[in-house]
Amino acid sequence: MDTSRLLRTTGTVMAAAGLLLVGCSSGGSAGPRAAASSASAQPSPDPAALRPYYEQKLSWRDCGVPGFQCATMKAPLDYANAGSGQDVDIAVARRQATGPGKRLGSLVVNPGGPGGSGIGYLQAYAGIGYPAAVRGQYDMVSFDPRGVDRSSPVECLTGPAMDKYTQVDQTPDDAAEQALLVAAFKEFAAGCQAHSQRVLPHVSTVDAARDMDLLRAVLGDEKLTYVGASYGTLLGATYADLFPGRVGRLVLDGAMDPSRPALDLNRDQTAGFETAFTAFAKDCAKQDGCPLGTGAPDAVAARLNEFFRKLDAQPVPTGDDARPLGEALATTGVIAALYDESAWPQLREALTSAMDGDGAGLLSLADSYYERSPDGTYANLMSANAAVNCLDQPPAFTGPDAVRSALPSFEKASPVFGKGLAWASLNCTYWPVKAAGTAKPLAAKGAPPILVVGTTRDPATPYKWAEALADQLESGTLLTYDGDGHTAYGRGSDCVDTAINSYLLEGKVPQKGKKC
Repeated sequence: MDTSRLLRTTGTVMAAAGLLLVGCSSGGSAGPRAAASSASAQPSPDPAALRPYYEQKLSWRDCGVPGFQCATMKAPLDYANAGSGQDVDIAVARRQATGPGKRLGSLVVNPGGPGGSGIGYLQAYAGIGYPAAVRGQYDMVSFDPRGVDRSSPVECLTGPAMDKYTQVDQTPDDAAEQALLVAAFKEFAAGCQAHSQRVLPHVSTVDAARDMDLLRAVLGDEKLTYVGASYGTLLGATYADLFPGRVGRLVLDGAMDPSRPALDLNRDQTAGFETAFTAFAKDCAKQDGCPLGTGAPDAVAARLNEFFRKLDAQPVPTGDDARPLGEALATTGVIAALYDESAWPQLREALTSAMDGDGAGLLSLADSYYERSPDGTYANLMSANAAVNCLDQPPAFTGPDAVRSALPSFEKASPVFGKGLAWASLNCTYWPVKAAGTAKPLAAKGAPPILVVGTTRDPATPYKWAEALADQLESGTLLTYDGDGHTAYGRGSDCVDTAINSYLLEGKVPQKGKKC
C-alpha cells in the first residue's frame, strides 16, 4: 500500500493528538446573518461587516494539476471584528462536473484531521476517485481550512526539530523522562506561538465552519452539500448547527461526538485503537509467519508490548542514523496502519523486519502519519491539528499528576496503547491560547435530514460516537457499516456506497437502522 496515501484517503482524525495523533458570483445565495448556536460561545458576527466577504467573486486559475482549478477566498481573521480589515486567505480548489446528467451544484469535501489538506485530498482522491455519477453531477470542491497548508498555515517547529519531537518517549518511566516529555510539549507550543501568533487564536472549528458558509455563497449555492470524514464530521455538524437553514445534503462519515470533553474523547479513541488492534491480531494469527505469533489477541498484544519495551531500551536501525526506531516511532507506525485494514499486510511485514533489526518499514508508516517528506520537511498537519484541538476545547489534563491519576482507565481501555495515548493527551495543557469552545451537543434544529455514518470497528472514531451524533442532530439518520478501518464511504462496501450515492444524487435517506 502507498503509505503517502494512507491517511489522505481514510480521513484521519487525531483528536487525541500530542506526539500522536478531519470565478463565481454569489448568485441568489443567502448572505450573512447572525446565527445563534450551541456550537460556540463566540459572539455572532456583524452581518453588514460580513457582506463584502459574501459578495466577493472567486478568480479561478489553473492549479497545475490536470482537471483542477484553484482560487483564493478572503475571510475575516476574527469574525467578531469582521470590519477590522484583518483577513486570512483561504485556498480553494475544484473539479467541475463532468456529466452526463443534471448538474446539482457543488459538493464540498473535507478529509478530517484537523489539519488535513482538503485540496490535497481533492486532487489525490475525491476529485478522481469518488463515484463517477457523483463527480458527473457535482462540481467537486474543497478548501484548506484556515491554519492548514495553503491557508495561512500554523507553523511550529522546523523539520529537524520535528524529527526530535516525534522521537520523545511517550511512556515516561521516571521523573526525568516525564520532565523531558513536558519540555517537548512546551517547546512545541512555544514554537507555534513564536511563528503563528497572528492566526493561532482564530483557527477553531467554528471559524472554519463560518468560512465554509462563505465558500457556499461565493460558489453560488443556496445550500451546502458536503461530505466530511472523521474530524470533518465535527466541522459539518458545527456548520449545520450554525446555519441549519442552509444545509443541503450532509454526509458525516466516521463521526465524532461533539458532546464529549477532551479527556473522554481521548480515552474513547484509545479504546478504539485497541479494538482495531484486536481485529488485526486475530487476522495476523491466521497468517503464516505472523511476527506476533498465534493465540488469543491478549497474548499477541503482550508480545507487541514486550517488543515496545525492548525498543524503549534499545532502538533498532532504520537506515537514518538520526532516526532509529524507538518505542515512540514504532507505536506511531503501528497506529498509522490500524486506520485501514488494507495496510495490515504492510504492518505484518514492517513488524517482522523490525523484530529482525530493521526498523525502516515502521518508520515509513510513522512518516506517513506525520506527513514527513523524504527531504525531512513536514506538512503542517501536526501543527494545525494541535492548534485546532487546543482551541476547540479545554485541555484533557491540568498537568502530569492528572495524567498519572487517569493512567489506570487508559490502560484498561488499551493495554497496548493506553499509557502512551494518556501522556499524549497532555499536549494542550501548555497551549499559549486559551480554549474558545467547550464540548456540547449539536442539534442543528430545523435542518433537513443529515446522514451520519459509523463503522463498528473504527479505530479513530469509535462507533458509539456516530450513534451519539445521530441522536443529537434533530434530523440525524445513522447508517452503520459492520467492518474494520476508519470511515466507510468508498472503502469497498457496495451497500454503503449505494446508500450514500442515493442520498447525494436523489436526496433519498436510508431507512432507519440500516446496516451494511
